[in-house]
Amino acid sequence: MQTYTRREEMPERYRQTLDQMMKRQAYRELAAARMFGSGLQYVEEGRWLKFMVWHIREETEHYFAVADMYKRFTGESVEPWVNERLKQRPIAFAQSWYELAMAQFLYDRGGFWQLKEYEGCSFLPYRKTIEKIIKEEKGHQALGERIVVELTATGAFEAVKQPIFEKWLRQGLLSFGRPDTEGARYAINVGLRKRDPGPVMQDFIDDIKPAVLACGLDFPPFEKIGIVAPAGLDLSLDGVDVTRAEGYVARS
Repeated sequence: MQTYTRREEMPERYRQTLDQMMKRQAYRELAAARMFGSGLQYVEEGRWLKFMVWHIREETEHYFAVADMYKRFTGESVEPWVNERLKQRPIAFAQSWYELAMAQFLYDRGGFWQLKEYEGCSFLPYRKTIEKIIKEEKGHQALGERIVVELTATGAFEAVKQPIFEKWLRQGLLSFGRPDTEGARYAINVGLRKRDPGPVMQDFIDDIKPAVLACGLDFPPFEKIGIVAPAGLDLSLDGVDVTRAEGYVARS
């Protein structure tokens, strides 16, 4: 696989694809920081307030890391594009502590799985930046899941848990893009990403299945939430080990 460090070395389509990848990554990072920042109003316990403040700062730093990389790559600021994108496609804000936890679980987890597809990226500066972000994201992957599982176990959220789950499941899945497109195949062929969005969706789904089972949730039909599913996507919970869910405690 040919690797690149300088814009001038790249074929035009490679440059255009990489440009879009960095823009969309910057959008996701800043959208996450804004969404979690808005949710601070619902955090009452000091231990979780510290976590959320730290998480907002981390997402913001990740945005600046991608923005700085984009500036070095193009000589231009990514801010105008990201701000316009946020106006056109604003991220939903959580309306409760329970919803904020669900967002942290699913939106953040989706972003993590998507970032892993850029490990080994053929544009070496992007590879370095993504490796740093992934390392830092690993530090809080389990906390959103734990909070959701523990809160759901109280029985206080039975009426709202399924619609909130579907809302943020959609946001998590949007991170991957549409499966089986010509653009995705090109990105794979030139080493900008590892796999098609379809298998990445499956890994994400398998990763959250224990928590879905522990919370008594159901995967909705993907057309209901506006997601194009890859052929053969397995949503079955048969044989899932519920004890793998973070925060799960067996009940008599």
